[in-house]
Formats: sequence, C-alpha cells, structure tokens
Amino acid sequence: MSHSAAPQRTRPRTVLAMSGETRSAILAPEALDRLTRVADLVPGLLVTDFGADDPAQRTGLHEAEVLFTGWGCPPLGPAALSAMPRLRAVVHAAGSVKHHITQDVWDRGIAVSTAATANALPVAEYTVAAILFANKRILESARVYREARSRVDLLSRFPAVGNYRRTVGIVGASRIGRRVVELLRPYDLRVLVHDPYLDEEGARALGVERATLDALAAQSDVVSIHAPELPSTRHLFDAGRLALMRDGATLVNTARGSLVDTGALVKELVAGRLNAVLDHTEPEVLPADSPLYELPNVLLTPHIAGSQGGELHRLADAAVDELERYAHGLPFAHAVDPRTLHQQA
Repeated sequence: MSHSAAPQRTRPRTVLAMSGETRSAILAPEALDRLTRVADLVPGLLVTDFGADDPAQRTGLHEAEVLFTGWGCPPLGPAALSAMPRLRAVVHAAGSVKHHITQDVWDRGIAVSTAATANALPVAEYTVAAILFANKRILESARVYREARSRVDLLSRFPAVGNYRRTVGIVGASRIGRRVVELLRPYDLRVLVHDPYLDEEGARALGVERATLDALAAQSDVVSIHAPELPSTRHLFDAGRLALMRDGATLVNTARGSLVDTGALVKELVAGRLNAVLDHTEPEVLPADSPLYELPNVLLTPHIAGSQGGELHRLADAAVDELERYAHGLPFAHAVDPRTLHQQA
C-alpha cells in the first residue's frame, strides 16, 4: 500500500524589509531566534530602500525566496521585483498590506500573508472595553465623583446606566468588527451590524442583526466603527448621520479618522449631546487648540488601540508561524486574497 509523501521542509532564503524601528520593536530576541531556525535569513541585512546602491543588498535580494516585511517596507513595484527574480512569497508581520503590495506582486503570482488577524485582537479588546465603559458612563461618573468628593446618589444621577439589554452598533463586519462581536457574546447586549457584504446567513452565523446604517445609528447606544478607509466611506458619519444618533449615545472610532466628519462631530460633542471614544481622528494628530482634548465627554487616545509594546510580539509570532507553514510546503493560514483586498482596511 503506497502513501503520499509528507511535504518536504525547506529553509527558504529570507530577507527582512521594514524600518529599523519596526525590526527592533517586533523582532524580540526569541522571535529572531525562531525566525532564523525556520528560515535561511540573510544575516545582517535589513532593506529599507529597494533601490539602495549596496552590493550586499543586491545579492541578498537576488537570492531571496521570501520577504519578511513590516511597517516601513517600501512599495514592491516593478523595479524592486526585478531585483528579486526568485521571490515567491511575502510574509507581513503587521496588518494592512496596501502600503507595499502592488498589482505587480499579484501579476507575478507571489503569495502574500498578513498578521492582520493577530493585529485585530488588541483593537477589538480596546473596543469592547470602550463599549462596556461607555454604557456604564465611566467618564461621566468619574467626573461627577471627582467634583463632588462625597457620596454620589447614583440612582438619581445615573438612572439608566449599565450594559443590560443595551444596543451596540458595529459598522463593518471586518476582522476587527467580527472579533468585537465574538468578544461581546458573553454580555446581555443587542448587537446590530451594518456591512454591505454581510448577508442574512452571515449575520445569523455571527449571531447579530443586520441593519441599515441609518437604522443602526438611530437605535444604538454605542456605535463602533470598523469599516475600511475608501472613497465611499469618507465621512460615513457626517452631520446628518450623527444627528440620527440617540441623545447620550457614544461613538467609538478605532478605524480611520476620515470615516467621521470631525467638524460635525465636534459640534455634537461641544453641545454635550453625544459622547465619543476616539483612537483615530482627522487629522491624525489634532491641532493643539482642538476642544476634543479637553471635553469631559470625550476619551481621546493617541492611536494606541492597535498592537503596541508586548502585543507586537504576537505579530512576529503569527508571521513566523506563516513562514513555517511555507517552509513545510503548506498554504498560508492567513493569505491575502487580491479579489477582496479592496474591502479591507
């Protein structure tokens, strides 16, 4: 009786392409040691510019079968790819690949993997914490207590506080949006989701209700944005849609600042009608005189929801896992599909 042979393991020739800061942050000694066991890593080579006039870089790229990329990797255009005739795969130890993966990569048939699923987890965790705190009125109650410095009559000051049977609206059934839904399952919440690509069967599988964007805005106690940044999603929450939101509702944005009309949101927040938890704004760093820094109904954070600190090591682990699959002749577990890339952040 014959048996099919197991996939042959190799140690693919691999080159790092990312900024020096990214390499230091992501590749802790343990991750780098594991990477060098899995791959034939070109020693001492870090590519930050594919056009650099460096003989050692030219040799390394000419021999490279895999690029191990991160934040700061330059775009992989025709000139860069022509220097890598043996390139078969790109393993990205971060989220979006839109900054460096070009159509030329797909035209060459190069496989691409991303650690976006790993990067989604801390964003989802931040979001769930924001949702639960928003419904519990943590910002407001802390301010009241700080000002009173005495016992607070909670029943009179916060008669409707709490998460029981509250409605949460998730805008975008993306990796992060889906992860948020999963993490919210233990709580007694009604969850609405708006996504143009989510059908009824998909909504049932997620255990959520599909809703139009306007209905979601009008019915939710907390609205959390997880849609991609596209021309069609710019100012998705404009003055009109913000006006639909309930008095006292909270808007959470961990996606891109451009999805919200900042000027319109500021007006609602200054008036005190809405609350907000904002990890992304437009512009990304607000001017020093923006009222959002001082408003008591706003929690403004400096783009910290995504992988930071020790969480960056999860990205490296996920990327090395993918490289190990490749070395064993297995398909990527988190391959990027060029046909659906336009739907993603």
